[in-house]
Amino acid sequence: LVRLMAGAEASLLPGLLAVAIAVSLGVAAGLATGYLAGSWVERVVTYLLQLVDAIPRFVLFLLVIAAWKPSIFAIMAVAGVTATPGVAGHVRTRVRILASRGHVEAARALGLTRWRVLGRHVLWNHCRPIVFIQASLLMGEAVLIETALSYLGFGVQEPAASWGNMVAMGKDHFFAGALHLATAPALAIVVAVTGFHLLGDGLARVLDRRRA
Repeated sequence: LVRLMAGAEASLLPGLLAVAIAVSLGVAAGLATGYLAGSWVERVVTYLLQLVDAIPRFVLFLLVIAAWKPSIFAIMAVAGVTATPGVAGHVRTRVRILASRGHVEAARALGLTRWRVLGRHVLWNHCRPIVFIQASLLMGEAVLIETALSYLGFGVQEPAASWGNMVAMGKDHFFAGALHLATAPALAIVVAVTGFHLLGDGLARVLDRRRA
């Protein structure tokens, strides 16, 4: 039970790093490509996003592992970067819809700076729900990535506890009758990932009702 609780920290903290990187870069890239459509900034950022999206994620994980000793935070930083195009795509679509709306045009006419318009009238007032939903879904994905890598021996290393390496150790005792050694951390993974996905789905439903 103690290792299960300690493993929650090892599985969730790296995920928070990945989500923070993906949301930060994704929002910045989405605003740039959505609000500055047709400019050289939009073309450069779009090219970089397509380049990142074209590289297989696990190939980058293996390169990081080969270059440095296994560090789950370095791997999850790469996971955050590779998740950036998805977040940027959602934000870009919303920003392009909002760019021609009346309240944005009125803010420009009042002489507000571009950063003020983007930060308050576009991002904070209208893109915030998308960011929250994407962060929730990405957190569940990050937990799966961390536990899978720890299970394979590339993530959190013993004697530190992680749900992934607990499942890896417990599987050797599964058929000997000690079912709890593997099933307890496996159930924790299922509950955590399902919970984050249900949170994202719930946020989407609540925000859709408010818009209606």
